[in-house]
Amino acid sequence: MARLARLSLAAAAALTVSLGAAAPAVAAPPAHAAAHAQATAAVGKGTKAESFSFGVIGDVPYGAAQVAAFPEMIDELSAQDEFSFVAHVGDIKAGSAVCSDEYFAMIRGEFDRLAHPLVLTPGDNDWTDCHRTNNGAYDPLERLDAFREVFYPVADRTLGEPMTVDAQDEIGLPENARFTERRVEFGVVNVQGSENSTLPWTGLGLTAPTPEQLAEVEARDAANHALIRDLFADAERRHARGVVIMMQADMFYPGAVVDGEISDEAAAQQQAYTETVQLIAELSRDFDGPVYLINGDSHEYTADAPLTAGSPWLDVYGVAPVENLERITVEGAATSNEWTRFSVAPMNAGRGRHADQPLLTWERVPYTF
Repeated sequence: MARLARLSLAAAAALTVSLGAAAPAVAAPPAHAAAHAQATAAVGKGTKAESFSFGVIGDVPYGAAQVAAFPEMIDELSAQDEFSFVAHVGDIKAGSAVCSDEYFAMIRGEFDRLAHPLVLTPGDNDWTDCHRTNNGAYDPLERLDAFREVFYPVADRTLGEPMTVDAQDEIGLPENARFTERRVEFGVVNVQGSENSTLPWTGLGLTAPTPEQLAEVEARDAANHALIRDLFADAERRHARGVVIMMQADMFYPGAVVDGEISDEAAAQQQAYTETVQLIAELSRDFDGPVYLINGDSHEYTADAPLTAGSPWLDVYGVAPVENLERITVEGAATSNEWTRFSVAPMNAGRGRHADQPLLTWERVPYTF
């Protein structure tokens, strides 16, 4: 891939202000055992500690101030020597910012400086919503292609410090990836906000989804579900200690729940996620270990068990209770000044005198600048 031109940060911030920034279906792919074995061997290579940690950010940078501060954010994350990797769960720009090639290149330049592997999934602001007039009235599918070209230049390889992953690049979804560390299975899938990219592209004058738009959703969902199945199959086969799934979409939007109930209107807005939730629920219920879902999208930190007994989401998605699934939404957007540290317990967690030690714990960490 040709070397990307890089904007100065001052120019990028000015560009953000000037552009109005504010706060046919693919068959499910088979498992690629060799690539996944490489990914498993590569993560955490050379580390001696049995426990490990990783950082997660999302919905950042939003607006001129965060764009200007983004290098400091990258520096601070790079300084966390104990990290095995950093994940960005989507939205590298605000919903009102232009989806330009220049902006993508500037963010790519900052990601290249990260001292850890960067696991990245796109968010709806990064392509799905780029039809909006203040985003530049782009064709979202063209922007998705551009995002993939910029941020996934090498198959099965992360940005930042290179790390081998088992990605779905062979079917055109290089953002979807799996890897393993210390008998914990990680999977990243492209599940979008904006009702999973099923809303009409009104910025282009459309009032209904196009056939091409719906074909992309169908193909992407098929690929997502294939990866999730492979993830749990590997977890069973390897006797994994746990499963971690990362995506952009908040499939359990907190604002939809009012006085413990979800209105029919709010439930309808979540229906694009039904098959994905049903699959995760089924596989989690059958898995003898904890499952964690990490997402962005809704901007406010949340940690809950969305499918536990009594949850109103059970009726929305038509699933039975799932008691071993926890969901964490990382804080993001223009007013946020934090990242989230996740710590994975040593191999003896959950056994003997460590029986009550959870596999995964996390803390919100403010930036120091």
